[in-house]
Amino acid sequence: MEVQRNTYLNKLLNRMHNGMIKVITGIRRSGKSYLLLTLFRNHLRASGITDDHILVMEFDRIENRQYRDPYILLDYLKKQITDKGEYYILLDEVQMLQSFEEVLNSLMRESNLDIYVTGSNSKFLSKDVLTEFRGRGDEVHIFPLSFQEFMQIYDGDVYHGWAEYMMYGGLPLAVTMKTDEQKVQYLKSLFRETYIKDIVERNKIEKQKELEDLLNVLSSSIGGLSNPLKIADTFKSRLHSSISNNTISKYIDYLKEAFVISEAQRYDVKGRKYIGSPVKYYFEDVGLRNALLDFRQVEETHLMENIIYNELRMRGYNVDVGNVKQRYIDKASSSKLTKHLEIDYVANLGSKRFYIQSAFQMPDAEKIKQEKASLLAVKDSFKKIIIVKDVIKPFQDEDGILTIGLFDFLQNSNSLEW
Repeated sequence: MEVQRNTYLNKLLNRMHNGMIKVITGIRRSGKSYLLLTLFRNHLRASGITDDHILVMEFDRIENRQYRDPYILLDYLKKQITDKGEYYILLDEVQMLQSFEEVLNSLMRESNLDIYVTGSNSKFLSKDVLTEFRGRGDEVHIFPLSFQEFMQIYDGDVYHGWAEYMMYGGLPLAVTMKTDEQKVQYLKSLFRETYIKDIVERNKIEKQKELEDLLNVLSSSIGGLSNPLKIADTFKSRLHSSISNNTISKYIDYLKEAFVISEAQRYDVKGRKYIGSPVKYYFEDVGLRNALLDFRQVEETHLMENIIYNELRMRGYNVDVGNVKQRYIDKASSSKLTKHLEIDYVANLGSKRFYIQSAFQMPDAEKIKQEKASLLAVKDSFKKIIIVKDVIKPFQDEDGILTIGLFDFLQNSNSLEW
């Protein structure tokens, strides 16, 4: 069954003929080639574009090895372009093309070419797009399957689907595998033989063991506030390693650049400014995170938080961790004190903002009060939401806070607008 990845397809459609190189980035095996060569190409055909005006080159195919030479490729393309009509150039794994930056900038000079490329994240990162194409690269970042996309092909109910997704994540090939054994072996091998090797080779890392240890530390602390200094202390106390803060900072940057992890910064809601360290780290795919830990630490509360964070980012939101100062009077001393309350997600997109809490359960009034406290401390008019694992009908309480169930949130792209 074909997964309809309409979020990303629509992003490509909205960028057609914009005079820029459309660059599809994302973690390895997340579906970049499928998006470009299947979904987008099928749309072009359905729109009446003939195959002779859709020029495709897959550089990772052995039969296309000669076209990795830029002069041979340009000569080939020139012979295929026989009129002044609009041509669509689809280049897959373009990092394998020699001098690909110069080739793409050269193709951009032809007014009737609309260019789309994918690239392996080991050599083709967001910062490469921004620097190499001189401001003419338009990035579309693709994530592993969302829970909504996953359920398109999962043969079962939403509850078993959630358990499967929470354990093995959304990498398309893993999703289609039949047995747990296959999925475990695939995810563990993929991380070890592909992601880690990519990062080590690209950044010339000499101490691979330290990188692997860092990944284990980060995967054990998703959803927790951390920074290089705190991680360095963990290395000293638990691993008896003296790795420096600077080395940890560099390694974390490498992991972010390779789309393995992402960083949620702390934002002072009332002061309207970023606070800086510490921050939270989340994994681009929870299946990969679980594979790092041999599927031993599958804490549903933390994985739910990671999945909600990823879902918000898939929807295009910039996501921060909210920090709200609240003043109160200490009854014992009658002193005025300040405490810091945390909002799990401050999600921003243009003029939209949502304050969101992730609550695994709210079984009683005390837990409800606890989850609402940080939201009530924010006095602006932006929408405030609590997402709970329980199956409930969405409702808005007397404080204006919307409470919705996790599955309603994940399976409805407009759920925040209720």
